[in-house]
Amino acid sequence: MRIVFLLLILLWQRPVNAAVMLIYHHVAEDTPRVSSVTPSEFREHLSYLRDNNFQVIGLDVLIDQLKTGNPIADNAVVITFDDSYENNFTTAHPILQEFGYPYTIFISPGAIDQRIGPVLSWAQIKQMSDDGVLVANHAMWHEHMARPEQGESEAAWLERMQQSILQAEQRIKEETGQSHKWLAYPYGEFSDALENLVSELGFIGIGQQSGAIGPLTKLTRIPRYPAAGQYADLKDLRQKFRTLAFPITEYLAANQVISSNPPVLRLALKVEDFRPEQLRCFAGSEVLEPVWLNATTFEVKAIKPLNRGRSRYNCTAPSISKRGYFYWYSQPWLN
Repeated sequence: MRIVFLLLILLWQRPVNAAVMLIYHHVAEDTPRVSSVTPSEFREHLSYLRDNNFQVIGLDVLIDQLKTGNPIADNAVVITFDDSYENNFTTAHPILQEFGYPYTIFISPGAIDQRIGPVLSWAQIKQMSDDGVLVANHAMWHEHMARPEQGESEAAWLERMQQSILQAEQRIKEETGQSHKWLAYPYGEFSDALENLVSELGFIGIGQQSGAIGPLTKLTRIPRYPAAGQYADLKDLRQKFRTLAFPITEYLAANQVISSNPPVLRLALKVEDFRPEQLRCFAGSEVLEPVWLNATTFEVKAIKPLNRGRSRYNCTAPSISKRGYFYWYSQPWLN
């Protein structure tokens, strides 16, 4: 009995081999609450990571681990910001420097060139870059990228998207010397065709859907947890720091741009560290019943059609080997 207990302890203590990436926008008290954390909330998040022995690593470190197949740093957390807001420099940057934490900003150079909104200046971005901040691509104009505009051919749309991605990357390189080929999709919107383009261009694609990151995470749809607005509460965030990535081997039906409503999500995955009967999926408050097509493939479908705009299915299951940890997958839909 003692041997079994010791084995269980070792399993619970083994490295997680999963990372969590956080997405912030504003760090301020006078900006829209839905996309903001206050400076005190932000400091509380960072203090929690420090006091609970999480490893805050740079996105470059995580991407290298995913590409090479090296183990992901244990209890790793990556911090990112979207949308080029000036308070990232005036408020967030000094706090992050105080903690000594690396982070990444995803910027849209067109908005900066034309000074659209309360955005960073190139001088501020250069200072952040000189301080070690990673600067990456958020498309040239923060446009909706997932599908053609009305009346636009797919070929013309893909050419326009390619130009947006490459032009933004070039402007970032010109101003900072950095070129990582990481694209954070504006609004978190992507599609199978856009993912294929991103891959063909040699880029990494990063979304805004929730979930942890693991060795099998698809590199054109890396998830991030929102940490602002209603999600800024540390009680909510604490559990997300202890999540795992479902080991998905094939995305059989997971195109964000839906063709029929309600859409079907169908995934093939390794079923080793969770019990299939404990898999639970949700569409908002609606509980969805997964159907297992075979030992490693399930599908799930909402009962009611999804509303217009963006929505999600969320699926979770408790880990067998890591007590208190949950597998988490979020499928974004664009209707």
